[in-house]
Amino acid sequence: MTALKPTDAQLREALLAKAQARRPGTTFCPSEVARDLAADWRPLMEPLRAMARELAREGRLQVTQKGEALDAEAPWRGPIRLSLA
Repeated sequence: MTALKPTDAQLREALLAKAQARRPGTTFCPSEVARDLAADWRPLMEPLRAMARELAREGRLQVTQKGEALDAEAPWRGPIRLSLA
């Protein structure tokens, strides 16, 4: 765990690494990545969601909520799950 705020590149790498480590078809919560990166993980949630949106726009990650795919351009509210696209 690091005391410094992770860079965008580190957030991107951490999200992709977590997605690639999962079995195909399984999802994860961005909070799992946040907890891996920092003891005080809650401040990382919005930056991780923003990076997940960017990765979804690039076609690298799929973002779902209650099993339904979310549009990367639409507003997101509530808990999301991530997986490789």
